[in-house]
Amino acid sequence: MGYSLMKKFNVFFALLTTGLFPPDLKAQPQKPLPRPNIIFILADDLGYGDVGFNGQKLIKTPNIDRLAKEGIRFNQFYAGTSVCAPSRSSLMSGHHTGHSYIRGNKSVQPEGQQPIADTVVTVAEVLKKAGYSTGAYGKWGLGPVGSSGDPVKQGFDKFYGYNCQSLAHRYYPEHLWDNEQKVILEANRNLRYAREYAPDLIQKQALDFVDSKDGKQPFFLFLPFILPHAELIVPEDSIFLYYKGKFEEKPYRGDDYGFNAKDGGYTSQDYPRATFAAMVTRLDMYVGQIMDKIKEKGLDKNTLVIFTSDNGPHIEGGADPVFFNSSAGLRGVKRDLYEGGIREPFVARWPGVIKPGTSSDYIGAFWDILPTFAELARTEAPANIDGISFTEALKGRPTQKKHDYLYWEFHEQGGRQAVRQDNWKAVRLKAAGNPDGLVELYDLSKDPGETTNVTPKFPDKAKELGRIMNKAHVSSVLFPFGSLATN
Repeated sequence: MGYSLMKKFNVFFALLTTGLFPPDLKAQPQKPLPRPNIIFILADDLGYGDVGFNGQKLIKTPNIDRLAKEGIRFNQFYAGTSVCAPSRSSLMSGHHTGHSYIRGNKSVQPEGQQPIADTVVTVAEVLKKAGYSTGAYGKWGLGPVGSSGDPVKQGFDKFYGYNCQSLAHRYYPEHLWDNEQKVILEANRNLRYAREYAPDLIQKQALDFVDSKDGKQPFFLFLPFILPHAELIVPEDSIFLYYKGKFEEKPYRGDDYGFNAKDGGYTSQDYPRATFAAMVTRLDMYVGQIMDKIKEKGLDKNTLVIFTSDNGPHIEGGADPVFFNSSAGLRGVKRDLYEGGIREPFVARWPGVIKPGTSSDYIGAFWDILPTFAELARTEAPANIDGISFTEALKGRPTQKKHDYLYWEFHEQGGRQAVRQDNWKAVRLKAAGNPDGLVELYDLSKDPGETTNVTPKFPDKAKELGRIMNKAHVSSVLFPFGSLATN
């Protein structure tokens, strides 16, 4: 054997015997991902089409669009339902609204909404038990201070903002809450004056929360912002001035700040379109500030950031979702179970894990959040929830498990139900006391705008989805189908 051949043989033998050429590379165990910090940003009444990455042309959202560019965009992700409290209850609990404890906007006295029960295990409780520091900043709406639904009794170390979603109609409120301490905003005393803009105050507290982190303990930051929920009002700074005069306006007359102001009213607005656009861009500014802060703290690369909205666009307070194409051609707005009322903008960013500039057609909903975060935190989700983890979809893998169906309820205007199964979508109106009522059927693959009811053409499929509605709805004494207070 020549020297050259012998040398090659010896090198090969040495590599083989030292294990550098293992017999099965695929069998090697993969190092688990580090547990990420998690920031979940929830807009209020932001439509699917109100952001640039979903086609918005009139409103600037550069920071939110950057999240989509640097992460993954979900094209078919849904809220818990089409109004605030039950949608957030679904998000927190991992249950769809046929099973969740809170299914409607039901106010209680003197301040707040019907509280979720002690027995409800929230995503914050799951993460806190797993060793996460937890904070929520914005609008709660799932139980008054001191009740079982108080955020500090549902897994959050720190809460700052509006406890009551009705009082969150006002952007210059008389008070906010710092955990269980009422913070009186003297400059806005009794709603006589509009001087301290609550979203700015809340944002400062959220930034302080991030600023306190050193990377040694993972954290969960829940940011349920109130923008751009009505009322339409925003500080007259450079953002507002950018939009002022850009649109033809129809002034709105409402309940103004002053000696006779009402807690839940909406103020008058001479520039409703410019103001709405400025509110969305201000929300976008807040997102940018959060992203800058985690980068400044060196937390950027191990932080999962998700941005979405709680339900479709509103029409209160002078808002004009038709003008802005807020539903992006989808049918319906807030309170509808058509696509425009429940399909939301949804993006996720996690450097090194989520491939930038990608998109997913995974069909998911808010009840998937809890099991997903539990898996990322390497802990157990509660048993018997409706959600499934979509971590495989986040990573762009084809192995993602799929839902058999998604289900929604709405407890106002006679009750409504909806089911999505693959590309079939069924909607039942006037569902209260009428479990076998007529079902509208749509093929979203051909008709995403839900313009043509194909029940006459596919009666068996309509009946099948109607039966799923009946199965998915479990009767609730607290929230029977019927008329409830709106917020």
